[in-house]
Amino acid sequence: MNAPSGPPVPLLTYVYAVTPPAPAVRRLLPGLTGVSGRPVTLLHPPGGDPGPVAFAISDVPRPEWDEDALKSRFEDLGWLEEAARRHHRVVEALAAHTTVLPLRLATLYEDHAAALAALRQRGQDFATLLGRLGGHTEYGVKVYVRPAPAPDPGAPPAGASPGRAYLQARRSQRHAHEDHHRQAGLAGERVAAVARRFTTDRVSHPAQNGPLTAASPEENVLNDAYLVADAQAEAFLSALAGAARGLPGVRVEVTGPWAPYSFAVPPPPPGAP
Repeated sequence: MNAPSGPPVPLLTYVYAVTPPAPAVRRLLPGLTGVSGRPVTLLHPPGGDPGPVAFAISDVPRPEWDEDALKSRFEDLGWLEEAARRHHRVVEALAAHTTVLPLRLATLYEDHAAALAALRQRGQDFATLLGRLGGHTEYGVKVYVRPAPAPDPGAPPAGASPGRAYLQARRSQRHAHEDHHRQAGLAGERVAAVARRFTTDRVSHPAQNGPLTAASPEENVLNDAYLVADAQAEAFLSALAGAARGLPGVRVEVTGPWAPYSFAVPPPPPGAP
């Protein structure tokens, strides 16, 4: 005799993205696995006409995803990296077939009814934003300042005391550091000039200088996201290739193409806090 299975595990509704309920998306979903190894499905208002937008969701175990659990899990970098990778994999798979509005990691609702209520409330905003983002892709552009050479610990020049030689070396390092920052400003101006020609929108993110970048000797001073029409993408990337030319203290990094994470949040509804 089989042992009793016990009460069902309570669930939360995890939302990856807003997407049109298109046939291509429906065909894709049966092969998708999301966070916690859960299948991905579409959620939209019931009835013959699902409307212009739907949520791509997974039903996840509440004990693993409720507020108390996430407080500790978000401090576990291994868990966080795996969850982010699975979330991103679902979004990118959808974005390969249609325009999507990616939602943040751990966007959760109490149940399907609560998620549907949010979808109904913001459905028109979502549909408008999907229309604006259609035929566009996000690219990231970061500018890094290379570290200035450390003071030479070798023997001081003839006639100079060790202390005086060290102070001169430190002054030289500071001047080099300031020069690298000036070069980074020039690189940022070049990026902005390219963006004015080829991009539709821009979001400026905070520079990435936290614990996850502590191992890098470079300093991130610009971290922008650009929305680029697909027809302009090749020209945009080609023009950016020279942004750091002649600036040895600077590195420019371009990432993408991405689903439009930075441009996916519609304006708040009237009267919302």
